[in-house]
Amino acid sequence: MDRDLNLSRAETFSVINPCIRYFLFLFSFLFWVFSLCIVAIGVYAKVQKATDPVRDTFLVDPAIILIVVGVVMFFITYCGCIGALRENIQLLKTFSFSLTLVFLTQLIITILVFFYSEQTRDAMGKFVKKAIVHYRDDLDLQNLLDYVQQEFRCCGWNNYTDWSWNVYFNCSQRNPSKERCAVPFSCCTPVPRETVINTMCGFGVQTQKNSEAAESIYTEGCADRAVTWIESHLLLVGSLALGLALPQIAGIVLSHILVSQVQNEINSLL
Repeated sequence: MDRDLNLSRAETFSVINPCIRYFLFLFSFLFWVFSLCIVAIGVYAKVQKATDPVRDTFLVDPAIILIVVGVVMFFITYCGCIGALRENIQLLKTFSFSLTLVFLTQLIITILVFFYSEQTRDAMGKFVKKAIVHYRDDLDLQNLLDYVQQEFRCCGWNNYTDWSWNVYFNCSQRNPSKERCAVPFSCCTPVPRETVINTMCGFGVQTQKNSEAAESIYTEGCADRAVTWIESHLLLVGSLALGLALPQIAGIVLSHILVSQVQNEINSLL
């Protein structure tokens, strides 16, 4: 804090721990740089989409979400950086309050997801159905679905026949598309030592039985695969959650300690 005091720091004993001060500054600075990277990625994605004629079907543009998150994170970490460096009580309190608000929001969302797991699953199902319907209309949805299906080794939400929700992959006789009764290439199982990728491996699989289709694609839905993955990676999920929470808690605690030390030093000089 910028003190209007005539006493020189060199002439007084400081009760402020420099380790806490500079550690909080470094902690905030690293996340401040990270926030700038998030904003840069969001701006780049927005510029790329501005030149892309593909229609956006997300309720909120993911690029805008990245920019907003980056800007909010920039503001919070800026308060932490300058507050720690200048020992500014108001900035440190703003930093602490903002981190506490973010932490409590994350905690509430986690609790709601845990206690309303069925509702969460239904909401995710509606989102995936919308993503499948607009698979060819929105590049973001297409890339997201392809990534999920390849990583989780699944196809569709309930099973591979969900791709009939899409106008291009619809399996009705009235569909003139060449991709009728097909599924995207991201549903296909990898072939060992394949030199030329067969991007048409999913063509016509919706007319096949599960056992027949399983020879060329993943037939299990992403809903069941996601549940199975979470159950088998509980330690990883818990570690990620703890990894997100610990830096926030550390920032809150250190800022409170530093505020207390700055106030104690001011009181000792008065």
